[in-house]
Amino acid sequence: MYFALPCLDYLIALMFLFWHFCMQIILELQVYGFSYSIKTREKGKEDMMAEQSMSDVPSFSGSLNMNGGVDKVNLYSRDEQSSALGRGYGRIPPLGLTGLYNLGNTCFMNSAIQCLVHTPKLVDYFLGDFRKDLNFENSLGTHGKLAIAFGDLSRKLWAPRTTPVSPTMFKSTLASFAPQFSGYNQHDSQELLAFLLDGLHEDLNRVKHKPYAELKDEDDRPDVVVADEYWRNHISRNDSIIVDLCQGQYRSSLACPVCKKLSITFDPFMYLSLPLPSTTLRKMTLTVVSTEGPTLPYPITVSVPNNGSLEDLVQALGTACLLREDEMLLIAEIYNHSIIRILDDPHDSVDLIRDNDRLVAYRLAKDTDGTPLVEFMHQPKEKLYIHAFPSFEKFGIPLLARMTDFSKGSEIYKQFLKLIDPYLMQADDSSIDSDITQNIAHEEEEMEDVVLDSDANLDSESANDLDSISDFEFYLDSGNFLASRIKIQMDEPVPISKSKRLIKVLVSWPKKMIEDYDTSILSLLRDVCEPTLKKPRESVSLYKCVDAFLKEEPLGPEDMWYCPHCKDHRQASKKLDLWRLPEILVIHLKRFSYNQYFKNKLETFVDFPIDDFDLSSYTFDKNKFCHHYALYAVSNHYGGMGGGHYTAFVQLGNNRWCEFDDNNVFPVDWEKIKTSAAYVLFYRRISLNDIE
Repeated sequence: MYFALPCLDYLIALMFLFWHFCMQIILELQVYGFSYSIKTREKGKEDMMAEQSMSDVPSFSGSLNMNGGVDKVNLYSRDEQSSALGRGYGRIPPLGLTGLYNLGNTCFMNSAIQCLVHTPKLVDYFLGDFRKDLNFENSLGTHGKLAIAFGDLSRKLWAPRTTPVSPTMFKSTLASFAPQFSGYNQHDSQELLAFLLDGLHEDLNRVKHKPYAELKDEDDRPDVVVADEYWRNHISRNDSIIVDLCQGQYRSSLACPVCKKLSITFDPFMYLSLPLPSTTLRKMTLTVVSTEGPTLPYPITVSVPNNGSLEDLVQALGTACLLREDEMLLIAEIYNHSIIRILDDPHDSVDLIRDNDRLVAYRLAKDTDGTPLVEFMHQPKEKLYIHAFPSFEKFGIPLLARMTDFSKGSEIYKQFLKLIDPYLMQADDSSIDSDITQNIAHEEEEMEDVVLDSDANLDSESANDLDSISDFEFYLDSGNFLASRIKIQMDEPVPISKSKRLIKVLVSWPKKMIEDYDTSILSLLRDVCEPTLKKPRESVSLYKCVDAFLKEEPLGPEDMWYCPHCKDHRQASKKLDLWRLPEILVIHLKRFSYNQYFKNKLETFVDFPIDDFDLSSYTFDKNKFCHHYALYAVSNHYGGMGGGHYTAFVQLGNNRWCEFDDNNVFPVDWEKIKTSAAYVLFYRRISLNDIE
């Protein structure tokens, strides 16, 4: 069925179609100034240009929460979008305020993307004709797929819309080239950012065939000449928008400690990973246990730098407990009355030690270093019953000793008697109970007879008599709850593996021995940091982080440097300096630390500049560019290692900030930007004229 239109309406419809297909309207988004314009290619149509600046952003309502967000109020609602679009070209919703849906633990990805798509000049590039630079031949890239996916996502986020975008296609493309980001587990926003910047660079590298570049020796040439040569060689093989904006240059020097030979190189960098130095000392309490002599366990509190190492802790403990020259300290963590790990790497950070950990420092003789360690754990012989089930709960601090003779179980028994001798209770008149003394003396005398008569053949009856001498019973403990324990026989060799460095022995205490020895002393085990001793969260300046990063340090024993003058590997000293700074400076704060046992996050508050981050005093090359920077984005991580959440703070011009929390976008006061959750900082270079 056809309907006749009035003549005037029909003409208007035709004119609209003609205008739509012939005018070839181009929507050019000028993001760097955080505004946009609509232009036509036909001359004389400049009157149709419409610009929308951030001064047109609707007013906000709602109460700010502690993170600077607005409770239950989105920046733009669907009604505002419909209303704005209905008013024609004179009123278009502000751009760049689109959230990203969380696909399942993808907040880390959303946070990094929002920071990148609000990076000046980078977003202009991807909203323009970036495809002309796609490098499909680069084997180090993704054949352009990652750049195309990022460009498409950027266009969706900057389109005049207010509904959130689902990054499904981008995540799928990313995971196809980086399997570590597949699935829906939580990941690190900085790790994603590093892969993404590198992948975008390779996809957009304008160099299709990389030439061979031979590096010359410095030959005492000026640093300026050598640095420029290194940079030209780098640019000849790596030329992309990522290099243009985000890459700078280090000056790296290595000095031989023997011949003082100095080697200088100039290497590119994409971002700075800064350590978080400590300006305060951390008080740590450990329990010191002697393996010989009458000394009882005692707690000792020492102070070490918050960014100190295990070596610093051992040195402080050795000084505090008057450690002899022939002694050493072995630090172990105790859990459930047994050793769960030995802290033996002197380079490990003390940040890996938690406040509620319980540590024991065992004093051992140096001359026995390398011999097997025997750990004696304690357990009541009479089983306790809890809800009709037997309980094998251990008690007290495990005792530690080095042993070389395992030919007979009696050696285990004698070593244990030596360790627990200081815990023997005394009578009120300070004399040792005669019965206990005679019993112990009788046991030791008979044990000596057994050891001296090593060639004698004991029948089963005498072997049983030997077992009955000992009030304690000893069992080899494999650490496996389901595995059966092997009882150690006094007149038989101890069945241990010669390659085993820590031998766990469970000692069964009869009730009589628990009464004769002061086992309460064995239970004096304190936390590393008592709650009353905990200090307020510390603060450190971002400039201090830069100082710590540029500090000269010796290389580790595993990173020995081959000195070309000495013709040998040396533990050289390494020094980094900033030579050339990029237009976009990305700073990664190293909050996370790892070792083979634990992961840890530093909650240190970093006081970073917002308007003027001045790096002029840190940079060697002071003539080419201004070295003042302004903050424009922050990737935040809230929570600990076991779980957490990422968000992003982004500046949208005129000192206006927004928080991007997945699909929600909220206004935020600029004074709320600085938090202990700041993880990755994004700075852009500013001119001296912009500095107030």
